[in-house]
Amino acid sequence: MPFHFDDAEYTARQTRAAGAVGKAGLDALILFAPESHYWISGYDTFGFAMFQAMVLTAGGDLHLMTRMPDRIQARLTSTLADDRIHVWPQYEGSNPAEHLRNLLADLGVAGGRLGYESDTAGLTDHNGRLLRAALPAIEDHSELLRSLRRVKSPAEIAMHRRAAELADAAMEAGLAATRAGAFEGDILAAMQGAVLRGGGDYAGNEFILGSGKQALLSRYHSGRRHLEAQDQMTWEWAGAYARYHAAMMRTVIIGQPNDAQRRMHAAATEALEACEAAIRPGAPMGDVFAAHARVMDAHGFSNARMQACGYAMGIAYNPIWVEFPMFYEGNPLPMQAGQVFFLHMIMMDAETGLAMCPGHSVLVTETGVERLSRQTLDMLVR
Repeated sequence: MPFHFDDAEYTARQTRAAGAVGKAGLDALILFAPESHYWISGYDTFGFAMFQAMVLTAGGDLHLMTRMPDRIQARLTSTLADDRIHVWPQYEGSNPAEHLRNLLADLGVAGGRLGYESDTAGLTDHNGRLLRAALPAIEDHSELLRSLRRVKSPAEIAMHRRAAELADAAMEAGLAATRAGAFEGDILAAMQGAVLRGGGDYAGNEFILGSGKQALLSRYHSGRRHLEAQDQMTWEWAGAYARYHAAMMRTVIIGQPNDAQRRMHAAATEALEACEAAIRPGAPMGDVFAAHARVMDAHGFSNARMQACGYAMGIAYNPIWVEFPMFYEGNPLPMQAGQVFFLHMIMMDAETGLAMCPGHSVLVTETGVERLSRQTLDMLVR
């Protein structure tokens, strides 16, 4: 049985989800997002890379259709009983969408109104075409369960707090390994090792580390270098615990920071604090981006800032740890107490070749915001 949450937590989630399916006028919702599978039942696998689906009926029945290698995985990690786990036969010419249609018929919902999740890495375009060919009347309801997952329960918040502790430990391990001449691979190993030694998980995407000119990259890239006596290095990483994430970001200066870097640091930290002040229940997410842009632009760094300054955190599987929505201009979605967000003040100035990128995860409270990290926003110099 699942060990991350108790039976009452899963029962509450399944009851809420089934109620939402019925309220949407659906007879069943077909779940393809691995985050939905995990949230509603504890089912934990990277088998979503193949065709697998979970069926939730408005009456509360929950069934999984997957490949043979994940049958035992489902038994050991989920709340599903054996008779709720169905293996689709794999042979040349086998169409899993047709086997799914047969399962829906067995459940008595094949002729009803059906929804599904399309906005997920758990459903490739190829498999989506198979699905729509087998079930031509199916409707996209990608937001239905995702909206339920946004506000975290007290038990989920505890997971995020632990993830934040692991992110803090990773930062300290990375700093301890950082010095002129250090190899980037050793720094990454120290950071990832701190998370794993602390009982955490691999994050939903690779840890991002770039130094020199590559400190201006906000994506993981292959290839490693040694730090020079005067250098810069940008990190973006996350603590992950029970698949719940708390991301962080920092730029580390090796040697002596120059005046431009000091100005960038002052602007970025002021923007981060302004974003925190703009977070409150009921306020639109666009307010946070507006605070970010106002400060950056006032400091003369409109050319270096991004068009988004953060996003939600939660359960995440590859390829990314982002839980949408994001903080961008004009986003009208109201924030709610119990949400967790990652705020990143990314400043990447292509003209000067300098970066400065502080960021951390926060919890929305009834009155404002709480930082989940215990790290300061002081400039990091090694």
